[in-house]
Amino acid sequence: MRGFLGWCLPMNAASPLKRSVVLGCGAYLPANIVTNDALSKRIDTSDEWIRKRTGIRQRHIAADGELTSDLALAACREALKFAGVAVEEIDLIVLATTTPDNTFPATATRVQSALGVKRGMAFDIQAVCSGFIYALSVADNMLRLGQASTALVIGAEVFSRILDWEDRGTCVLFGDGAGAMVLRAMPVSESDVAERGVMSTHLYSDGSHYDALYVDGGPGSTGTAGHVRMDGKEVYRHAVNLMADAVEAAVSANGMTLDDINWLIPHQANMRIIDSISRRLGIGEDRVVITVQGQANTSAATIPLALAAAQDDNRLKSGDIVALTALGGGFTWGAAMIRW
Repeated sequence: MRGFLGWCLPMNAASPLKRSVVLGCGAYLPANIVTNDALSKRIDTSDEWIRKRTGIRQRHIAADGELTSDLALAACREALKFAGVAVEEIDLIVLATTTPDNTFPATATRVQSALGVKRGMAFDIQAVCSGFIYALSVADNMLRLGQASTALVIGAEVFSRILDWEDRGTCVLFGDGAGAMVLRAMPVSESDVAERGVMSTHLYSDGSHYDALYVDGGPGSTGTAGHVRMDGKEVYRHAVNLMADAVEAAVSANGMTLDDINWLIPHQANMRIIDSISRRLGIGEDRVVITVQGQANTSAATIPLALAAAQDDNRLKSGDIVALTALGGGFTWGAAMIRW
């Protein structure tokens, strides 16, 4: 892929005996909804301007005092309920976020404590909008290797806290939310490659694009507060090609074609990017899960939120091939293939 280094773990490569199976997903969106019209009273913009350029009509914004861990906890409870899994069965929590409650410890440990999980591991992953793909890959590998048996994989963000609300080029794009997935390691017959589960994950990064999408400060070595800064044209130019390339790599790794994909769930950045990726891949809108209109870009939470929406309205059927892809600041990007 254009000379970039990628990493891929094809199905059964780590262990021929186990596969990570999705048992269920859950979602949480803050109650406070901010429409485009409401934003137009605060900054120089309009509903028409935002919809035409992004497809977004509203976003959810966390209440004062509502933290990333609160959103994540609510999503996890919904996922566990749907999956029919008890808290006592969880022994791994991987939380993807760019907006942790504190610099340390990991927000995942706060979720672990609030759930009452008393065993296993809990940690955060930071890959911005690609975070959920990265978290899924890490959890999948640990389950296949027998380091855990049942995992919560979470994407949760309170992105509104790092926005410059005077910058209409960025503040109109983002929202807050959380999604979670329950994964379980299950035995797999070597002769039956069609069983449900995570088929492969593919991760990439290229730090030469670091300055195209970043926060100018924040907790850590800079010691300053920061806000999101983005070169929108540069991000768009790379996002479409890199996400589409990652999906093509995933399809090829599994001996499939793009026609085998039942559902494409891309990072919900904006409609222009989603439309361009689906056209590039030749996947019709009827096979693309889209939630950006009502949620905006929730960074690491967009993919699990979209998965939960498709699960809840019964679009996802047993045996469906689901392709996930995302790109985030760094740049980081990747894809995953799941047989539902």
